[in-house]
Amino acid sequence: MRNFIHEDFLLQNKTARILYHEYAKDLPIIDYHCHLDPKEIAQDKRYRSITEVWLGGDHYKWRAMRANGVDEDEITGNAPDKEKFLRWAETMPYLVGNPLYHWTHLELLRYFDIDKLLGPDNAEEIWERCNKRLSQPDFSARGIIKKSNVEVICTTDDPADTLEYHKQIREDPSFDVRVLPAFRPDRAVNIEKWDFRDYVQLLSLASNMPIRSIDDFYAALESRIAFFHENGCRLSDHAVEPPVFVTGTEKEADEVFRKALDGQKLTDREIAMFKTRTMLFLGSQYAEWGWVMQLHIGTQRDNNTRMFEKLGPNTGYDMMSDYTYSQPLAKFMDTLDRHGLLPKTILYVINPRDNEMIATLAGCFQGDGIPGKIQFGSGWWFNDQKDGVVRQMTALASMGLLRRFVGMLTDSRSFLSYTRHEYFRRILCNMLGTWVEAGEAPNDMDIMGGMVRDIAYYNAKNYFGF
Repeated sequence: MRNFIHEDFLLQNKTARILYHEYAKDLPIIDYHCHLDPKEIAQDKRYRSITEVWLGGDHYKWRAMRANGVDEDEITGNAPDKEKFLRWAETMPYLVGNPLYHWTHLELLRYFDIDKLLGPDNAEEIWERCNKRLSQPDFSARGIIKKSNVEVICTTDDPADTLEYHKQIREDPSFDVRVLPAFRPDRAVNIEKWDFRDYVQLLSLASNMPIRSIDDFYAALESRIAFFHENGCRLSDHAVEPPVFVTGTEKEADEVFRKALDGQKLTDREIAMFKTRTMLFLGSQYAEWGWVMQLHIGTQRDNNTRMFEKLGPNTGYDMMSDYTYSQPLAKFMDTLDRHGLLPKTILYVINPRDNEMIATLAGCFQGDGIPGKIQFGSGWWFNDQKDGVVRQMTALASMGLLRRFVGMLTDSRSFLSYTRHEYFRRILCNMLGTWVEAGEAPNDMDIMGGMVRDIAYYNAKNYFGF
């Protein structure tokens, strides 16, 4: 019987197989958005067990284990690593149809040379084999990155970050993968959050300037943008939940900012006005510095109050939202565009209901001689599985230029997630190969193979200009 993960996995026709093996397979990876910890790369972290490197911080797996009835102590709690791994193995047979089933077995094969279906019957054996592999000298954070053929990594970093670990990596001649920061100022935008005042103090210390007014606040953010730029940053990233657009005067915005510093309660209009003005300021800065602005849209976070109070954010209790936002998002982009300050922008949506809306919105602001200036970002979070990836690319192809697409990213906290680029490339090649064999695209490898290579690697390389 043929192994589950084989050389033609997900490649369902001859053309797909040619496109993948001859055009996509060996290209380097540009991972322009992830949540890897730069400290672990700088210190070349080694892992005590497969549980730490595979299950630690992975809320995709945590959600699946909870759905399978695993006790929380054996997911995020104090249970021994081996017990957590065994519970994950027990969950695997129930995951057929979930992308975790594909990702798990790709990772076992690519990193551990294990070509077996993980389950409770062989969990002990696979536990031992993985841990033995982890003990080998080349199986560190940097070793995994090098094995994955990664060329560039962009982490996700707060404006107040010192970027000390990025500097350590950059100054180390023994490691030639570029690890760059990306500017993530959510805490500076979310004025309604309980810790906003504390964050302003943190930003003041980082920028070495007092912050008493909104002008001071923006000056501090501008100084941090300059600092990030000096350290190789060329991207920003925002979680926009939801997009808003409420205008107000500079005086009104300053009054709202001072109210927040005084701990006073803000109205919904005041919050929206501050967010609008701050996002317009940041967007204009990105344009002036030549950065790319990434907007991740549509998440409804921390829905389980009991578990949020126990575990905190990013632990698997987020969902797709169903709010509407086409008008405020279009007004935001239009305002920047009218002033010649709309940066290159990538729009990601978590609810596939919004795919066509975002694809058509992107088309409204293309131009300035920049190929693919406004990008419809790859299938994200709950959409980075096969159906979601195909839906996103189909919408983009129908309403834009698929060949200008900057392709896949990991958006992950795990060093083993680089197989998601292989997964994406196989899905891309299968989709295009299917079009060719159905007579919907030309059977011309110069065109179709070039398309694959552009989407898998070259578009990102050219778009970001690292």
